[in-house]
Amino acid sequence: MPAPAVSVVLVHGIRTSATMWRAQVEFLTRRGNPAMAVDLPGHGTRMVEEFTLEAALRTIDDAVRSVDGPVLLVGHSMGGLLSTAYVGAEPAPPVAGFIGASCTALPRGAGLTAYRVLAGALNAMPDRGLWLSRRVLDITLPPETREDFGSGGYAMAAQDVALRSLAALELESAVHRIAIPTWFVNGQFDQLRTHEALYRRLAPRAEFLVVPRTTHLVTAMRPRVFNAVLELALATLETAS
Repeated sequence: MPAPAVSVVLVHGIRTSATMWRAQVEFLTRRGNPAMAVDLPGHGTRMVEEFTLEAALRTIDDAVRSVDGPVLLVGHSMGGLLSTAYVGAEPAPPVAGFIGASCTALPRGAGLTAYRVLAGALNAMPDRGLWLSRRVLDITLPPETREDFGSGGYAMAAQDVALRSLAALELESAVHRIAIPTWFVNGQFDQLRTHEALYRRLAPRAEFLVVPRTTHLVTAMRPRVFNAVLELALATLETAS
């Protein structure tokens, strides 16, 4: 019997939802790989739920363990940080490969405080910063992905508690323990590249890919490039199986 196709679990970033992965889900469907884009608590279809680290990590674990066969886990931004902690846990979960996008940062200290202050300022606006958020997306994203980040709704209420919770992740030890094929993908101008050099030292066997002229929203700003990274990861796992 032929080996089962690699399944892909996709974990979104803060404020957005599973809809941000539309271009990747379409690519994976055409390729013949089962794809599952999850909504984290407090986001998307689960907007009314409270965000906690435990519930978020359980969401990832439930999705991974619901699959028969090898799993490629892919996370962006907050989803990438959570997924990094998940794949680097002890004992190691049943994941064959990992792509962490826009997440080579340690969410703590002055950087996290500044991010929370900015998020709080947006939430204090009459429309909770929606006009500004949409304007930024209009300027930076191509038409084919522009609506994907917001089509599942914006999780404004969950933002601060999610950001505060991320400080509890023990990412340095998690990154060091990752023993599966791993790709960290950053946009050239991504603000979460702050600890990329540290990640390179902690994970010398991982591949680090930097997409030129790209910001934090690498999956939507350069969907064809990111899909090429998916192709690279899937081909690697398929060759090894």
